[in-house]
Amino acid sequence: MGLRDVLFGKKKLSAPSAERLFALTTAAVTLDTELGLKTSGAGAVSFKPLSAGDFVRARSDLQQLLESVAAESGSKLEQRDDSFGFSWIVVRDPDLEDQVTAVHAVASGLEETGFGEQLLAAVFRFEGGKHPVYLVYGYKRGAFWPFVPTGDGQNRDNAEELELKAKLERELPVEQDLSRWFGLFDAPL
Repeated sequence: MGLRDVLFGKKKLSAPSAERLFALTTAAVTLDTELGLKTSGAGAVSFKPLSAGDFVRARSDLQQLLESVAAESGSKLEQRDDSFGFSWIVVRDPDLEDQVTAVHAVASGLEETGFGEQLLAAVFRFEGGKHPVYLVYGYKRGAFWPFVPTGDGQNRDNAEELELKAKLERELPVEQDLSRWFGLFDAPL
């Protein structure tokens, strides 16, 4: 496939591998030992809401998917919506590896049912610092970025986020374009 094929619509560029999400499990040692961060026991998948017609069709598929993933992983799953109108599948499990596996299974299930384009991000919450730390995985770019809200409205600790980037980019695919480090202030984790 050449650049000309992509430019003229003959071929689509392949999406980043969703398998990159599993890099978080290998970074767990660094998060714990070097940064003092431990999982809060919650991770989630965020996706764009579906149109009314698609939602009716997908509702039973989504419920079956959630029941299947919960049965296989032993994690507790719940569906929530945020104040911005985005849908979330929240995974509650004390083990980070199980969280990542369940989040990946949910995202894969959504892709298989035709809603892969709706996937926005996977989010994992960590505690142990001055503020909660969220590691966000953007499905469109296939990379992580740290998000550290300060609790003061819509403010974030940019200095800590940059420090986390420097310490984690050896182990995680980190988004290099800082303008894409979106804050998820209303994440239901």
